[in-house]
Amino acid sequence: MNAPQPNPRDAASPPGTPPDPQRLIPAFQRLVEVIARLRSPEGCPWDREQTLESIKAYTLEETYELLEAIDTGDDAAIVEELGDVLLQVLLDAQIGADEGRFDLLDVVAGITDKMIRRHPHVFQDAQAETVGDVHQHWEQAKSSEKSDRDSLLDGIPVDLPQLARAARISKRAARVGYDFPDRVMLFDKLREEIAELSQELFDDATVPHVAAGVHGPVRPDTPLEDPEARTRVEAELGDVLFVVANIARRWQVNPEEALRKSNRKFSRRFRFIEMQLAAAGRTPQDATLEEMEDLYQRGKGQEHL
Repeated sequence: MNAPQPNPRDAASPPGTPPDPQRLIPAFQRLVEVIARLRSPEGCPWDREQTLESIKAYTLEETYELLEAIDTGDDAAIVEELGDVLLQVLLDAQIGADEGRFDLLDVVAGITDKMIRRHPHVFQDAQAETVGDVHQHWEQAKSSEKSDRDSLLDGIPVDLPQLARAARISKRAARVGYDFPDRVMLFDKLREEIAELSQELFDDATVPHVAAGVHGPVRPDTPLEDPEARTRVEAELGDVLFVVANIARRWQVNPEEALRKSNRKFSRRFRFIEMQLAAAGRTPQDATLEEMEDLYQRGKGQEHL
């Protein structure tokens, strides 16, 4: 079944115009009633047995599918994936209500009050002339809400993708001045961490020189047999990645988004290799590294045509 086509906004409506309540309220009520029915004794066995814990993975999956749809620029796909994310929110709220813990009205009231509280320059008499002023109001409101926290780092979800979490951790520390005064200094730190990683990986702490190019067979990778050595390498590699996340933060780039796009780019180019080989009745398994690299570069070149 194809996703519904987006309903274009009225071109005369200025930005910030909410949906027509005569259309929104019955549409939203219908969706809420569908979710409640699925959880009812006469509903779906699968939906009835779900808990907040059991559907966490689906929530994360749907979020990533939304990001992928946004990258495509396909409005119909974005609408479909936004609906799936909204489904997760409503299902969570219905489970909370069924368990007597909270309900959808609590969720709606909570986020409405939070948005008003954190935007005093919009809903109260505070002033905000710049984006920096907005951030300051947001953080002041957030600090007053979370006054029971023991550390600046409290509240950063431990289940965040770790590159994103590294950027969040260092950003919190930077609020109180614990940061390099010049972001360029991070490259000295990166070189330092790479040197320490090299010291753990190579006997003389020097990365061996290998002739440029892709000629010759691929040498097999060997694991670190010594558990203590593996722990040290893991620590040093983690430090390298932490500095990379900080570089991204200081240049205001989302490291998780950057890596996600690089993964998509590599996947797209590798699929080009597979398609070109398949057209010749071959597979990557019976192609040489040189052939695959040539195809990779050809696919890369065609992206800019």
